[in-house]
Amino acid sequence: MTRTQIQLPDELYDRAKRFGSARELSLAEMTRRGLEMFLARFPEATRPRRKWQLPRANGGGIKVPLGRLHDVAAEEESGRSLRRK
Repeated sequence: MTRTQIQLPDELYDRAKRFGSARELSLAEMTRRGLEMFLARFPEATRPRRKWQLPRANGGGIKVPLGRLHDVAAEEESGRSLRRK
């Protein structure tokens, strides 16, 4: 068995001591049981998680070189103004 030290807020320590005293449990036993319950509730992953990747967006089918983007937008705006008349 391994010995360890932990730090607890005073209020938590006092509550745990009262709880343990009422049930005749040591703080060490309550800590062991609490860790067992916690680890049973959150078991280790059976498979490794995949590395997160930035989602890819589907840009449709229109491909415009970045250098021509301003020109294409201007042409589109000009086409809209002609259609409004």
